[in-house]
Amino acid sequence: MPVALHPVTAAVTARIVERSRQSRADYLKRMQAAQHDGPGRAKLSCANWAHAFAAEPDGVKQRMRNPTAPNIAIVSAYNDMLSAHQPLERFPEIIKAAAEEVGGTAQYAGGVPAMCDGVTQGRPGMELSLFSRDVIAMATGVALTHDAFDGALMLGVCDKIVPGLVIGALAFGHLPTIFVPAGPMTSGLSNAEKARVRGLFAEGKATRDELLDSEMKSYHGPGTCTFYGTANSNQMMMEMMGLHLPGSAFIHPNTPLRDALVAAAPKRAIEIGHGTNAYTPMARVVDEKAIVNAVAGLLATGGSTNHTLHIVAMARAAGIIIDWSDFDELSKITPLLARVYPNGSEDVNAFHAAGGMAFVVRELLDAGLAHEDVVTVAGQGLRRYQNEPFLEDGKLVWREGARESLNRDILRPASDPFQPEGGMRLLTGPLGRAVIKTSAVKDENLVVEAPAIVFEDQEELLEAHKRGELNRDFIAVVRFQGPSANGMPELHSLTPVLGVLQDKGFKVALVTDGRMSGASGKVPAAIHVSPEAAQGGPLSQVREGDVIRLDAHAGTLEIKLDPAQFAAREKLSVAQPGFGYGRELFGWMRRAAAPAEQGGGALFGDVA
Repeated sequence: MPVALHPVTAAVTARIVERSRQSRADYLKRMQAAQHDGPGRAKLSCANWAHAFAAEPDGVKQRMRNPTAPNIAIVSAYNDMLSAHQPLERFPEIIKAAAEEVGGTAQYAGGVPAMCDGVTQGRPGMELSLFSRDVIAMATGVALTHDAFDGALMLGVCDKIVPGLVIGALAFGHLPTIFVPAGPMTSGLSNAEKARVRGLFAEGKATRDELLDSEMKSYHGPGTCTFYGTANSNQMMMEMMGLHLPGSAFIHPNTPLRDALVAAAPKRAIEIGHGTNAYTPMARVVDEKAIVNAVAGLLATGGSTNHTLHIVAMARAAGIIIDWSDFDELSKITPLLARVYPNGSEDVNAFHAAGGMAFVVRELLDAGLAHEDVVTVAGQGLRRYQNEPFLEDGKLVWREGARESLNRDILRPASDPFQPEGGMRLLTGPLGRAVIKTSAVKDENLVVEAPAIVFEDQEELLEAHKRGELNRDFIAVVRFQGPSANGMPELHSLTPVLGVLQDKGFKVALVTDGRMSGASGKVPAAIHVSPEAAQGGPLSQVREGDVIRLDAHAGTLEIKLDPAQFAAREKLSVAQPGFGYGRELFGWMRRAAAPAEQGGGALFGDVA
């Protein structure tokens, strides 16, 4: 018997439905028109269709001549520089063989770029990171626009890549689409030890060789980095939205179970294809309820702040309008069920072993905090996702997941959570609207009132620390870091320095119109401040020594200054380089960038 939905969850969902009524209807109308056009090959001329499979082996060509044989697109973010995406190299052959087993075919339709934020942190290339989401969406569109497919598989894992694939695939929402992850790497050096060495290096007490040795022991093999940042939050989100096969998120790469899940994906895509009784287009899967479920999962697990941008952008691609007030209201009634580094000491492998996503799904559904009555690629209802995959005599099966946490230091029930509220809050006030991740911040650090030290980029702050100028209480204002200024890079390089100062007993915080990493940690940070300084936002009027108060309890971000005096101040501007490291190619995206609360990218900013 379905559990009654929490009244706040119901109210937020209803508000999103009403707010999105026209844009959602327009989107569904477009998808319905595409659906009625029929299978891609039915619309293609003989010459068009011959081009589409000219290079295939003879046996595949014969199958593709059959007008009833389904053809599945593979869109992949494979490259061998990213540990999370390196395993994807093997997937197309597994997928093609599996599709053939059920009378279908599969083709590698196209690749999408996949950059690593871990490599570009603190470097100019990070300024392309957020906009790479839009490039990935467009590349997905290019791959699928050949219009020769009956379904699609999206192969991707990390930060901007999964949201980009979702946005691109939603433009072809009439197709059944399944996301196929690679899984996390095995656990390496403990996160606590990694953080300790980073802190020592920030203080000048560890050498670069010692730091590199620590990092190599942490990031040591194929698979996703094991902390709970944006990449692993992506995998949680795909489960909550019903776009994975159940339990796919955290199975290690290059294992028999992972290969079995990969092989099952094209078979399921064919089972839910157009003309079948189970037809499940992506446009039906990604609806208002699925978006609310994604937010609930994010809050319950203390996931990445980057998703206050990405979920917004993905929703807009489906004609659904959400904002940070929706996140905030849901956070107030969603308990924090998980502590995974940086919100705890253990990694996603320990989270999965303790009960993982199957446990989280069950707890959220039983508490009425997620919608059960949704469409998923596995069939009707989110309850399917409280099951886990296993191999029995070499055959893939699903069994009910853990009903109780196997490690309450990592995973807890909704009746006894780590915190009564979720991991994020909205901050509002004279300085704008901002997001703060609270799940890893100690209660005594959730309110900071201190003089501002103003920086125009993160390097200025790091240099000030080296000169010994930051050994005091302060709030760092790092501005001109928003989407239209320089692409909104992550400022994760600031985390070790600010963490060291906080550990020394200083009251410190960060206020920025940029992003922090999905692994944002223990220092209170008001991020994504909107409107951004480059657009004349209030941060452009802050001056050195202004007293700022960040209060995560009250949800406020204030400047202790007479409002009239503050309003009269000049709005400063700072020119950003905009060239080098490929940045000159993205000038049009900076000019077209939407505000952070509308997703921060160059696509869908005009959806209202």
